[in-house]
Amino acid sequence: MQHLEVAIMDQLGQPRKCLTVVFDVWGIDFMGPFLVSNGYSYLLLAIDYLSRWVEAIATKTNDAKVIVDFLKSNIFCQFGVPKVLISDQGNHFYNRSMSSLLHKYGVVGIVATTYHPQTNGQA
Repeated sequence: MQHLEVAIMDQLGQPRKCLTVVFDVWGIDFMGPFLVSNGYSYLLLAIDYLSRWVEAIATKTNDAKVIVDFLKSNIFCQFGVPKVLISDQGNHFYNRSMSSLLHKYGVVGIVATTYHPQTNGQA
């Protein structure tokens, strides 16, 4: 079984390394807006950090409801609940709906800072 060592910040802001397996750590981000095609103007991408497996859907909006539905049906149901989800600071990722979902399933949410987008280097 493949493993990946991931650095996660603890509550004091210190990096803490932990071992992870396939589908434990995902990066997620939106692409777009693009020219509208059949009502769709965004792509929502999720990338597993170890295997680099990509899940993507075309969306009409880039809001939290789309993300929550996508995570439940495309990630959680197919690959299991991840341990970590990495995203940027977009308000579609950083909000009450997402916080509630992550808390409910015990997923650690990591927000990449504006000054260090490499944190979310996969997505």
